[in-house]
Amino acid sequence: MENPTPGDHLAIMTRAVMQAGLSWAFIAARWDDYVRAFDNFAIATVAAYGEADVERLMATDGIIHSRPKLEGTIKNALALLDLEREFGSIRAYQDSFADYAAARADAKKRFAFMGDLNVYYWRFRTGASVPDLEDWMKNQERDHPRMREMVTLAKG
Repeated sequence: MENPTPGDHLAIMTRAVMQAGLSWAFIAARWDDYVRAFDNFAIATVAAYGEADVERLMATDGIIHSRPKLEGTIKNALALLDLEREFGSIRAYQDSFADYAAARADAKKRFAFMGDLNVYYWRFRTGASVPDLEDWMKNQERDHPRMREMVTLAKG
């Protein structure tokens, strides 16, 4: 993705968070429901969600009813807005690190539910630098076939 919008960043992060522990196909089949539920990932709108919005999301058909993940999406929208204020853009934030390890560590602190796999997914999908997939996989506890598929498709 050459010039992702803030909403694109939020959507990609949300997809990564929601997929954790589930089949990627399961979330893919319901993705349109997430887009509608989260107001097309309009970042300022999602960042302004309150308890009534969380309750609405908890009752929305087609999405995972995990309060922590739903609240995490709101937290991530707020964090992305903070990055824009602090760095001028999300891309400037992504490019501000000397190496991937520092970028991953910072993202894990700033965002909800952003572990190593989700940080790699987010950075890769938004065009930020990431380690070579095979090098990155050496440090993973298990194989990630969907990540391999995604990277292979992007390179093709």
